[in-house]
Amino acid sequence: MKLGIVIYSDHPETVWNACRLANFANNEGDQVKIFLMAKGVEAESLSSNQYDIIGLLKEFTASNGTIYACGTCLQIRKQDSTELCPMSSMADLYEIINQSDKIISF
Repeated sequence: MKLGIVIYSDHPETVWNACRLANFANNEGDQVKIFLMAKGVEAESLSSNQYDIIGLLKEFTASNGTIYACGTCLQIRKQDSTELCPMSSMADLYEIINQSDKIISF
């Protein structure tokens, strides 16, 4: 299955659970893509001892998962693109939606 996960929340537990699902589906052999938009582009800054979001994102990319981050949302927050939060566009989100069997948003 091709699964698209859109994360727009800045609630640490919500983002953590979305990343857990992404890793689980990826490990089940699904093709998973994460798109961070709105407050979701803040995902790296939400990581803590309780919610190791960075660790989950690194695990996800290490197992061939793909992460995209809305470039406009990054610019609004004056954030730079990072390895875990690479700048992307609405065209990439559209492609994820168009090619996925299912889309889930958090």
